[in-house]
Amino acid sequence: MANYLKLILASAFCMLVTTACGGNSKKEAGENEETKTNETTAMAKDGKALVVFFSHAGDNYSVGNIEVGNTKIVADYISEITGAEQFEIVTHKYDGMAYTPLINLAKEEANKGELPEYEGDIDLTKYDTVFIGGPVWWGTYPQVMFTFFKKHGGDLKGKTVIPFTTHEGSGLANCVEDVKEAFPGANVQKGFSIYGHEVRTEKAKVEKWLKGLGY
Repeated sequence: MANYLKLILASAFCMLVTTACGGNSKKEAGENEETKTNETTAMAKDGKALVVFFSHAGDNYSVGNIEVGNTKIVADYISEITGAEQFEIVTHKYDGMAYTPLINLAKEEANKGELPEYEGDIDLTKYDTVFIGGPVWWGTYPQVMFTFFKKHGGDLKGKTVIPFTTHEGSGLANCVEDVKEAFPGANVQKGFSIYGHEVRTEKAKVEKWLKGLGY
């Protein structure tokens, strides 16, 4: 009888040890999985980002004559918050123009499908996420941006592309659709728009948008 009791106690002890060990293994496996997930998230956020933008200083609708263009201010907010590098699409074609002659020229360029030259260039293939921004001129981005799009149309396949605009009532207009067409194979996001007259006082709107993207 004594031997039988000893056998029962020994079996119970083994079961307790096995259960405890099994619980630790599951916990360790869960911790390892959590660590793996966190590492993946960190890697995704550490991917290189770029802001490509065109911004017009000088005479602008609603805000008057400005030294720094509305879109440049938003691009700087994005870089500050996300750490993204920048490439500004620069042309001197519109320098010193008053607002009315400028929009008339922009309309003519759009109607003719002109592609104005811009200065410098950049290798987009180095980046995982590319923000693309500009003002809305006649329902889409300025034509000089389409010069850039045409040159780099095949460079963003599999990349995340996030359009944004500054405007005075047009919102995103046709910009998102035009970006999708310009960069086939890219993962083009919904996009973000902000009034040009708000960019100097409503940084919080940009922060909220970027927070929604995980930044």
